[in-house]
Amino acid sequence: MNGRLACGPMMSSATLTSIRGLDAHLTDLRSRLDRALEDWLPVIDDDPRAACPGRLARALRYSMLGGGKRLRPLLCLMAAEACGALAEQAMPAACALEMVHTYSLVHDDLPAMDDDDLRRGRPTCHREFDEATAILCGDGLLTLAFEVVALGVRPAAAAAECVAILAAAAGPSGMVAGQMADLQAEGRAADLGEESPLATLEALEAIHRRKTGALLRAPLRMGGVIAGASEEWLDALDRYGQGVGLAFQIVDDLLDVEGDEAKLGKRVGKDHELGKWTYPRFLGVEGSRRRAADLADQARAALAPLGTRGQALGDLALALVERDR
Repeated sequence: MNGRLACGPMMSSATLTSIRGLDAHLTDLRSRLDRALEDWLPVIDDDPRAACPGRLARALRYSMLGGGKRLRPLLCLMAAEACGALAEQAMPAACALEMVHTYSLVHDDLPAMDDDDLRRGRPTCHREFDEATAILCGDGLLTLAFEVVALGVRPAAAAAECVAILAAAAGPSGMVAGQMADLQAEGRAADLGEESPLATLEALEAIHRRKTGALLRAPLRMGGVIAGASEEWLDALDRYGQGVGLAFQIVDDLLDVEGDEAKLGKRVGKDHELGKWTYPRFLGVEGSRRRAADLADQARAALAPLGTRGQALGDLALALVERDR
C-alpha cells in the first residue's frame, strides 16, 4: 500500500470503484498527517543551548518524515471517522502511533537486531547518522508519542485510555514481546543462550499477534475511544484489527519472497537469510495468499455492527492483501 492502492483481478467493478475512492481519501489523510507530524517534531536548531540538540532533531525528522505507508495512523483516523468523529480529533493519537511505529523500525534496523542498511528507500537511521544517535532517536520518538497523546487528545479521560492502549500494544506484552520472541525463533537463537522454540504455525501467529498485530489493533480502539464508540463497536473494531493485523504480516512475508526491492524501499530475502519463521515457510506461497484473503474477509465481516460506516475500513482490508509494497 502506498500513495496508490493495487487492485487485483478478484475484485468486482463496484469494489474497484469504492477502493479508488478510498485511495483518494487516504492520500488526503496522509497529507494532513504529515503536516501534523512535522508540527509535533522538534525544529532543527544547532545552538548548543537548544532544548533538543540539532543532530537529534535531524535524526528524528529524517526517520519520521521519510515516507512510509502510515497504516497505523490511518487506521486510527478511519476508525474515528467510522464511529462519527472528525479525523482531526484523532490526529494527535495518529501521530503518536506513527512515532511508536517509527521508533520500532529505527531500533529493529540496528546491528544488534535485524542489521538493515535500507529503510523506506533511504539509508537506515544508524547508517545516515550513527548507532548511538539512532538509539536516542528511537528513545525520543517513543517518549514523545506519549507526550503527544497526553497534550493533544481530548477529553482527558480519552487521552488516559489511549495512553493505556498504546502502552499495552507497544510494551513487554505487545510489540516488544513479539520482537523478543522473533529473535528467539531465528537461527540466531543459540546466540541468545537458548534453544529455538518449536516451529509451528501457531507459534508464528503468536509472535505476530504481538510484534505486528498489537500495534495494528491499538489504532482502531484508540480511534473508537476518541469518538466515544459503544462497546459493541469497539469490539467490532478489535476483531477487524485482529484479522487485518495477521493478513498484513502474511503479505509482508510474501513480499520478502517475491517483492520488488525498489518498490518496497528495503532489502528482500532478508527473512530467509536470518532464518526467520514466515508464513510461506509453513503454508507455501499460494497457501499464504489464501490465508491472507481469508483473514481479510473475516476482518470485513467483523465490521457488520457498524453497517455502512465500516465500508472504508472494509475496502482497506481488501486493498492491504493486494498491495505491492
